[in-house]
Amino acid sequence: MIRSFTTSLKSLQTKLGFLILGIGLVVLSSCKKSETDTTPYSAITVINASPTAATYDVYLGDKKLNSAALPLGGSVAYTQQVVGTYDLKFTTAGRAESLLTKNVSLAQNTYQSFYLVGRPDAFESIFVSDDLSATSTTNAFVRFINLSPDAPALYLSITGGASVATNQTYKGISAFVPLAAGSYSFDIKDNVTSAVKTTLAGISLVANGYYTIIAKGLITPASGTEVPLSGQVIITR
Repeated sequence: MIRSFTTSLKSLQTKLGFLILGIGLVVLSSCKKSETDTTPYSAITVINASPTAATYDVYLGDKKLNSAALPLGGSVAYTQQVVGTYDLKFTTAGRAESLLTKNVSLAQNTYQSFYLVGRPDAFESIFVSDDLSATSTTNAFVRFINLSPDAPALYLSITGGASVATNQTYKGISAFVPLAAGSYSFDIKDNVTSAVKTTLAGISLVANGYYTIIAKGLITPASGTEVPLSGQVIITR
């Protein structure tokens, strides 16, 4: 009788042990599921618009952002970064010495674009927040930026049609405007004379897409390493 009671007691203790362990695992699992990442994030994209054939690397703090050297018109797509203040540095591709370093503040839940502009002996930059909040099932959204250092004020128009953005001087940035999704040809024109400076043909815009059209290069290149004026479409989102 005593032996039977002892065996039953041990069996009960074993079952209680497994029950307590099971409850503990359930509680632990529940706690893990309730944990959320509260780290504040931002997003930044970087574009090289300096009008030469040189290529560059770009660093945010100590982190190299590009996987391949950035030529004129080359970009790093939006990358998620922890909110904060950083040094953003451009170097000659494969080198460590800074050519341009700018302090940037990345804001929470914000898309931001950084453009390297100007000739190498006079680098400049543009750092702008991108409003990508509008949505549409039928329209795309387009903006225009004049990044040609020696260009006059320029405007962007649909070839043979309406203007999209007008009177953009060097480093001028228009707001995003809606355009019906479809295939387009765009002209970049002198804002005063309406002379066509360059044309972008066969541009496909999809609904709810965001596009940045830039004027890059130089009206009058001064050397073989400087690049003539042209246009480029950047898929912003």
